[in-house]
Order: sequence, then C-alpha cells, then structure tokens
Amino acid sequence: MQVILLERIPKLGQMGDVVRVRDGFARNFLLPKGKALRASASNRERFEHERVHLEARNLERRSEAQAVGEKLEGKSFTAIRQAGETGQLYGSVSTRDIADAIEADGFSVNRTQVDLQQPIKAIGLHSVRIVLHPEVVVSVTLNVARSADEAERQARGESLNQRDSGFEFEPEEDEDEGDDRGEA
Repeated sequence: MQVILLERIPKLGQMGDVVRVRDGFARNFLLPKGKALRASASNRERFEHERVHLEARNLERRSEAQAVGEKLEGKSFTAIRQAGETGQLYGSVSTRDIADAIEADGFSVNRTQVDLQQPIKAIGLHSVRIVLHPEVVVSVTLNVARSADEAERQARGESLNQRDSGFEFEPEEDEDEGDDRGEA
C-alpha cells in the first residue's frame, strides 16, 4: 500500500514522502495514529493544503522536545532490582521501568519513547536512548543495582564484581609438573 507520510518516520521517510509499506503496517499503525494518509489524488491535494499547518506543528513539537532533551541529556537514573551474586538480574529492566524512573524525576516520557537496543539483564551502568521526537534523541544513564548504597558505589565508579572479604583465590601449582606415566 502506498501512503503519504504526515511526519518524519525513522527508516521510512520524511514528511510528504509517498512510500510503499506493507498493508498491515499501514492499517494497524500509520493510519490509526495519524502518521500517514492513503496515497490517493484527493489525499495528495488535502496534504498540500495542510502542509503548512503540519510543518508548523512538527516544528513546535521538535522545539518542545529539544527543550526537554537539553534538560534530560546525560542525566542518571537508578533502578533497584534483585540480582544474584554474579550480578545477573532475576528478570530484566523493561522500557516501562525506565520511563517510570524518568517520570519520578519530573520528566514526561512515554515507554514507547525509550529505545532499548538490547534487554538489560545485569547490574551496572547502562546507556539508554530516549527518542523525544523523530529528530531529537538523547542519551541517559541507567544505574541498575541491588540497593541504594550499591547504586552510589557504582556511580562513583567502584567495581562491584570483587568480593568484599579481601580474600583472593590462588590456584595451587602442581609440584610434579612432569608426566604421570609411571616412568622409573
């Protein structure tokens, strides 16, 4: 199906582009969300008449996103989760958890705006992309830890993988490094 894009969509096109997409993508996502129109002669005329308003709306949204992005860029957020001795989480940190942590700090972010490249399944500091607008992407740091004390230590740069007991295991060396074939 061919559609006319009403806003910039990453990996698809710019506003006003006529692109061919799969029918399901158009019917289930682009058309209901108001991101595109079916490519027909009447819709092309309608788009040309509304183009100025659409560009103004896009510019307004982008400027709002840039203002929020400047405040949000480089910020650090903490997520407290249960994890095993090795640092492996009992579950994972979802986009909803990240959005909730950001909203708790006073920013308005939807979970669909959180762009996780891979699931977060271990404690540590993780860089997360937030897509505030198709043209405004910021990066925040997510500090995943077992406790608030551990999160503070991680934020200072301490490694949590070492045991706190101070005991280091050193393997015993074999005194007889020769063959054990029973040679006399």
